Amino acid sequence: MAESMKGMKRTHRCGEVTKAEIGQTVTLMGWVQKNRNKGGIIFVDLRDRSGIMQLIFENDTIDEEGFEKAGRLRSEYVIAITGKVEARSGAVNTNIATGEIEIRVSYLRVLSESETPPFPIEENAKTKEEIRLKYRYLDLRRPDLQRNLILRSQVAMLTRQFMAQEGFLEIETPMLQKSTPEGARDYLVPSRVHPGNFYALPQSPQLFKQLLMCAGYDRYIQLARCFRDEDLRADRQPEFTQIDMELAFVDVDDVIDVNERLLAYLFKEVMGIEVSLPIQRMPWQEAMDRFGSDKPDLRFGMELTDVSENVKDCEFVVFKGALENGGSVRGINAKGQGAMPRKKIDKLVEFAKGYGAKGLAYIALQEDGTVKSSFAKFMTEDQMQSLIGAMKGEAGDLLLFAADRNKIVWNVLGALRLELADQMGLLDKKEYRFVWITEFPLLEWSDEENRFMAMHHPFTMPMEEDWDKIDTDPGSVRAKAYDIVLNGTEIGGGSVRIHQDDIQEKMFEVLGFTKERAWDQFGFLLSAFKYGVPPHAGLAYGLDRLVMLMTQEDSIRDVIAFPKIKDASCLMTEAPTTVDEKQLEELSLSIRQPEKSEKAEEM
Repeated sequence: MAESMKGMKRTHRCGEVTKAEIGQTVTLMGWVQKNRNKGGIIFVDLRDRSGIMQLIFENDTIDEEGFEKAGRLRSEYVIAITGKVEARSGAVNTNIATGEIEIRVSYLRVLSESETPPFPIEENAKTKEEIRLKYRYLDLRRPDLQRNLILRSQVAMLTRQFMAQEGFLEIETPMLQKSTPEGARDYLVPSRVHPGNFYALPQSPQLFKQLLMCAGYDRYIQLARCFRDEDLRADRQPEFTQIDMELAFVDVDDVIDVNERLLAYLFKEVMGIEVSLPIQRMPWQEAMDRFGSDKPDLRFGMELTDVSENVKDCEFVVFKGALENGGSVRGINAKGQGAMPRKKIDKLVEFAKGYGAKGLAYIALQEDGTVKSSFAKFMTEDQMQSLIGAMKGEAGDLLLFAADRNKIVWNVLGALRLELADQMGLLDKKEYRFVWITEFPLLEWSDEENRFMAMHHPFTMPMEEDWDKIDTDPGSVRAKAYDIVLNGTEIGGGSVRIHQDDIQEKMFEVLGFTKERAWDQFGFLLSAFKYGVPPHAGLAYGLDRLVMLMTQEDSIRDVIAFPKIKDASCLMTEAPTTVDEKQLEELSLSIRQPEKSEKAEEM
């Protein structure tokens, strides 16, 4: 039978009691992890967010009723105890912080009983994620998840402290905003008092933080909740948290400086890791050419090599076709993988096709000096040796090649490089390699839209030395944009913003906006820019991604208290759900059922 606390007050958390308290009487409260009844003595492991404490119940130190209650304790019962701290009478447990002490209980109160949980509440549970997410309130009791969320809380608190000392003001921006349908899809909120009109939940506080710079607040910071209706991946959720900032009267170096010091501070305070400053910078073009990605993982080599010159005269139609169409031929050297079985190579080919490749060409350099290749018959001996030399191929290596338009070649080899590194065990989660990627293209061509799109957003400042090419060669104009990348994951990104009317108007023109459309979508910002706007720049981190890497997890779901699954639903609450007709009527909404396809109706 559950009891109330009846005036009992906790004196310590389980993991806070140390050898210094030996001989003292303490009161602890928490969940029963284990109960081991040895007859005349009962051992109970008590757990809370701070750790585990071993409790001892014996007839000579607790009354008969208390001893009987202790014998009936089951996993996840919530209890309160009072007892004396002692040195362990048995073997020391070096696996837990409290392993040298135990508490001899003199009083026990059962605060709440528990049914048998659907899975064990323990670290590194092998339970299917679907079950864990359905019972997330139980999953969150696991020590490893609790450590993740505690670390996340530390990062948030220390970020606020650091930024306050740097002169930043924490200011909240609206959650109900105007929809600006550029980029990811908005989550829309219907308005009851404005029938037929909708708010949008913020994809970011971008426009409002720029307005705060116009308003003279100089340095802004916010841990902002953001929402994007997009397909989910391991590092994406429909709702997420940004460490969002904006600074006035600054340029690229100023933003990078304060953020490098923030990262060094967080990693030192939270993890005891020294981040060497300054962090390496790499232009976007160099990152793509060397790693096939604008978020390169620098923990290993296996860089891309452009071998277009070495194969331009060969008869291999795949290489020739790519070069004739303005593309390139590039390769990576998987050191020591020359003996890879053909079946495994075929799997790599299928993997590459998933990133747009039509196939993969390969050269396997055997330890005995023989060469196995999928295209050797189309190469002369000199051409083959020139190609192997360009790839720095040695006996035992596997050389893999992609040939197509540059964008496809980069995508394919960039992904293949990471896949091979994973298979070869080259990814050390305890190593942290930062890099700034700079000088992004200002624009990227969209075949779907048949126009240039902003690679970041329409308010990104072009590099001054490239602006004269905006009419003749807009695709070559670089932006004052920068991403901070950690171990192949983009953890943050930002840019210097446009603050001159003429550049902003030209930018909208290049993006295909009419003046009317630009003012319809962004009129409140453009209007504000008429009243004295300072040069300004900003950056936003994905807090979830940053914490995921700091905790060495593979998914941001393991650092978010209540995440969604792949289809953006919540297994625990079963959201999203239908609402009753009365709510829809108040919002002037009606639901139109999706039309069934003819094929479905025939079945």
